[in-house]
Amino acid sequence: MGSVDGGIWKTENAGVTWLPLTDGQPIASIGALAVAPSNRQVIYAGTGESDIRSDLASGDGVYKSADGGKTWTNLGLRETRQISRIVVDPSNPAVVYVGALGHAYGPNPERGVYKSTDGGETWLHVLDQGAEIGVSDLAIAAGNPQILFAATWQAHRPAWSTYAPINGGHGGIFRTTDAGATWKKLEGNGLPDGEWGRVGVTVAADGRRVYALIEQGKENDPANKSGLYWSDDGGETWVLANSDKRLTSRAWYFNQPTIDPSNPDVVYVPNVALYRLEAGGKKLSIVRGAPGGDDYHQLWIDPANSSRMVVATDQGTSVSVDDGATWSSWFNQPIGQFYHVTTDNGFPYAVFGAQQDSGSAAVYGRTDHGHIMATDWFLVGGGESGWIAMDPNDPNIFYASGAYGRVSRFDRRTSLSQDISPWPMPVGVTEIDTRKYRAPWSPVLVMSPVERSALYLGTQYVMKTTDGGLHWEKISPDLTGAGPVSTDEAKASATVQNAKQRGFGVVFSIAPSPLKANVIWAGSDTGLVHVTTDAGKTWTNVTPKELSDWSKIVMIELSHFDPAVAYVAVDRHRLNDRAPYLYRTRDYGKTWQPITQGIGANAFLNAIRQDTQAKALLFAGTELGVYVSFDAGDHWQPLQFNLPVTSVRDLVIHGDDLVIATHGRAFWVMDNITALRQIVANAETDKARVFVPAVAVRIDNDSFLGSPFPPEEPMANNPPSGAVIDYYLPAEAVKVTLEVRDGTGKLVRRYVSGERRAEGGPPLPIAERWLPKPAVLETTPGMHRFVWDLRWSSAGIGDAVDEETGIEGGPKVAPGYYQVDFTVDGAKLGTAVTVKMDPRSNATASELAEQQRLGVEILAVTLRVRRAQEQIKASKERLANLKEKLTGQPQIQVERMVSEIAEIEKGTPDAMGLTTAASGLQSALRVVEGGDRTTPQQALEVYRISSEAAEVRIAEWDKLKSGKLAEFDNGQGK
Repeated sequence: MGSVDGGIWKTENAGVTWLPLTDGQPIASIGALAVAPSNRQVIYAGTGESDIRSDLASGDGVYKSADGGKTWTNLGLRETRQISRIVVDPSNPAVVYVGALGHAYGPNPERGVYKSTDGGETWLHVLDQGAEIGVSDLAIAAGNPQILFAATWQAHRPAWSTYAPINGGHGGIFRTTDAGATWKKLEGNGLPDGEWGRVGVTVAADGRRVYALIEQGKENDPANKSGLYWSDDGGETWVLANSDKRLTSRAWYFNQPTIDPSNPDVVYVPNVALYRLEAGGKKLSIVRGAPGGDDYHQLWIDPANSSRMVVATDQGTSVSVDDGATWSSWFNQPIGQFYHVTTDNGFPYAVFGAQQDSGSAAVYGRTDHGHIMATDWFLVGGGESGWIAMDPNDPNIFYASGAYGRVSRFDRRTSLSQDISPWPMPVGVTEIDTRKYRAPWSPVLVMSPVERSALYLGTQYVMKTTDGGLHWEKISPDLTGAGPVSTDEAKASATVQNAKQRGFGVVFSIAPSPLKANVIWAGSDTGLVHVTTDAGKTWTNVTPKELSDWSKIVMIELSHFDPAVAYVAVDRHRLNDRAPYLYRTRDYGKTWQPITQGIGANAFLNAIRQDTQAKALLFAGTELGVYVSFDAGDHWQPLQFNLPVTSVRDLVIHGDDLVIATHGRAFWVMDNITALRQIVANAETDKARVFVPAVAVRIDNDSFLGSPFPPEEPMANNPPSGAVIDYYLPAEAVKVTLEVRDGTGKLVRRYVSGERRAEGGPPLPIAERWLPKPAVLETTPGMHRFVWDLRWSSAGIGDAVDEETGIEGGPKVAPGYYQVDFTVDGAKLGTAVTVKMDPRSNATASELAEQQRLGVEILAVTLRVRRAQEQIKASKERLANLKEKLTGQPQIQVERMVSEIAEIEKGTPDAMGLTTAASGLQSALRVVEGGDRTTPQQALEVYRISSEAAEVRIAEWDKLKSGKLAEFDNGQGK
């Protein structure tokens, strides 16, 4: 499965689970995918989607894997940018054809059909219709691979906001009967005349039955001749099989039919629903289709078994093995396309965003059941493409913008949305310059961080409401550069040269100052930057001089430390310029400095954010990933780690976490960025360093919350629970030691590199994947992260007991200040961590301190019992062996000692034995540790009785051990 900007995925169990295959590749947008029929290890991938939406993702040519997706090689054709289809000769995996749509935002020669006969080493441009006409579909006759059909499409997207691309009208169908050596354009003979838009084509194995899905004329014109056409003679003559408008609705976004390889009378047409057409296309039925519209794009049918199908939708991919009766879930593919991201102020905090084709989505950053599951997601109203803003005065109220200026107010308590759009009239597919309020597909909507009731919306104006959308006011003039035009100019076609003045632009970004309520910045998609310092009474044009028209101001980030400092991210990919543009001002826009050194050549900007604590720390979201700067933008470097390459549309810093919205791999969170805040430009790298940890929050959850979800269900790990300690080693270390001490200097926990906890106890009936991994202090060069679980250990109990007791985790520490001593090969480094309690807990400081005291006390007794039990176990085994070898009085002595040991362990009817005492201690400790309030009196009573019995039995064991057992050993010569 190739996703729009999430790479290639593979399933080996009919869609139950999916694994990513291209996470290490430099591009993630997949437009076409083909597995060689004669060698399933050979896979070709064409990058760049061909459904050229306003938020499309582009590629860099063709990739090939010869080992089933384990490794990939770029085969060139890098400037094709959007590839619609790849087909492979059924008998020769080295013969491959590529249908290239080409650049979406301008003409380019690398489009049409390309052929390779050497597995992609070299390419021939076998069908070339010029720099403006590309290929929208390509089909090969599996039984006669000399026959191919290519569908062409003339379309492009302009620099301004439109829903559909602009059709040029010169679409067509071409046929080759000599494997691409020559091509014939098919015209007339039943095919519609006039201008064609997007065309899709599919062919039966013998090359005779052909279906073409043709967009002809205007979609809303009842006289158009769009529909499904078919031919029974290899394309010589054609018949309109079905003109149902549903088949060609929004043809620019769909239009890729699939013939049933086992029955040429059956063809499938994906659209808002998945349509099945029988009797040569005449009889239509719906296989799948939800009320909201799922948007189906492609269908693959197994040539050997037509009941096995795979369908690609906006939401993901589903597999059917029963002719479409049932389908696998698409909720197990993390390929969501989010536009922006925000978080709330709760604990745990939630992450919110609008998701392409699926509406709004929100999920908590951590849960109380170990993992973040699909069941933890919830909706907050709004559409698929906008911004979400939370009411700072009511955590249940959310504001969301939608396509072209819709705004809603959502109450989570009732799941009810109210339309609060400034002008709630439908805009449909009207040209943007004709609307009362102009807004793009993703209108900016932000709350003021200072004026808590102020909500701002971008149209051609900066608009403001302070009463939740009941009233809106324009607080700016038109900030897009629009001006008066003559009648003749208004009738002329819009161009890059005239569209700004004609009113095709919008205010695309708004940034209220976090320091001064009256300071607001605004940026337009026409390339203008304005600022007001008097709450909108007057505005000043402060656009960087080098910016040309339609340099989209995608984001403005205002400093959290200096009201004169601003960062402006600029996107020019709609001008066919994919370079990064980023500017900084330190004087309210009077002067600007370009700051893109280190950002990739094609990584154009989508977002820019300044850290809330370290003013020189910046994060940039680009089309190809995340970058970080430690010197206020002077220099940049990638911040990818395990983040796959994808379009990063927005970032937000929440506390100590960096949260991003990707447009192909859903939400990602970098937990705990405190180390990044402490890195400065040109930092020393020749010395070991331990970073000051963030505040650690003690979170107490039940150990059992019901049967866990199986690992096949999609889930993400919770953030680390405990104190996160980051450290840096310049070279391999021999020994690393970490010691945690409380405020009195008492040792709480000690870790040493290279030491592994001894495995004790019987084997567990639990799969290894469920078992926690031991904490390990790494010694290799580089950055490392270690998590202290906020528990005491036996090393901190105070009586020289080692870590090999078999006790799983000591008592939880009380909130407070803890010293962290970090030693690298004898060199001591120090830091400290503050532990706070879960803010949801009502526990008092005295209750938590008493809990810790009791826990440590009970554990100390428990450890003494455990040590005695281990000694008893060893002695019993030795005595059992001796009994088999001895006779007479020595054997009688052994039997008596074994009997005494049994009484120590099991006790008598009137006195508790050591085994029961140990169980009582463990139970008491469990109760103490299992709550966040005063320990129940009955648990304290269990502890008292158990500890008293334990002390008696340990004393009896010590007496037996040092008395009769020692005398016997001496007498036997041991």
